[in-house]
Amino acid sequence: MPVYQAVVLAVVQGLTEFLPISSTAHLVLFPWLLGWKDPGLTFDIALHAGTLVAVLLYFWRYWLDMLATLLHLGESRNNDLRENRLLFWFLVIGTIPGGIAGWLFESAAEEKFRSPLVIGAAMIVVALLMEWGERAGRREHALGQVGLMDSLLVGLAQAFAVIPGVSRSGATMTAGLFRSMKRETAARFSFLLSTPIIAGAALKKAMEIRHTGLPADMRLPFALGIVIAGLVGYLVIAVLIRYLERKTFRIFVVYRLALGVLVLALGWGLRH
Repeated sequence: MPVYQAVVLAVVQGLTEFLPISSTAHLVLFPWLLGWKDPGLTFDIALHAGTLVAVLLYFWRYWLDMLATLLHLGESRNNDLRENRLLFWFLVIGTIPGGIAGWLFESAAEEKFRSPLVIGAAMIVVALLMEWGERAGRREHALGQVGLMDSLLVGLAQAFAVIPGVSRSGATMTAGLFRSMKRETAARFSFLLSTPIIAGAALKKAMEIRHTGLPADMRLPFALGIVIAGLVGYLVIAVLIRYLERKTFRIFVVYRLALGVLVLALGWGLRH
């Protein structure tokens, strides 16, 4: 795999994994539009590992505080976690639907649904739901007020992310809006909820190639994929949360609609 392709795809992964615009769609579309070969499973592991590093680094204090609270090792310094001592268990419960969907349907979705028509339609549908959530959501709840039903419904939304074009963050943040979360709360909860799913996906893919090992020509692209996707992903998380404290999701609604229409047009053109 050429190094420049590894760099471009790692940047794309870091940008799109946490923005609500679908990393899967962009990682399918970029090689397709540029005429590149499929980077393969090995590089996919590197990209997942990079984004896992990003979300772990950004939220490490949350996870340590939740663990300390769980083990009764002291009082959390985070106001939200002091208020919501059950947040860890809500995250566990919310992870279950996405974990089941990923384990059962990810391979089928990657083989059968990676078409421009499916991706374009999913981009548009989630954009419309996101706009509806922007209009209907009351934006009242902070992370400390997230409850069991919030976790279940956001977790169910995450399960639909196996469909290319839906976007894990797009689905979960939109569900958060409908559950009256503040925009930045929806983002924080989405990222925390994504951590075990991303870790599970990386582990599953690593197990699939554990017998073949890492080819010599993939070592540099693999390392670059982890580092670049991690750095870009970390910056995106930090910027997006701050952005959503003051702004709306509408820029992502417009982007998803425009890209969805473009992808549908390209897909229709290829079929005719």
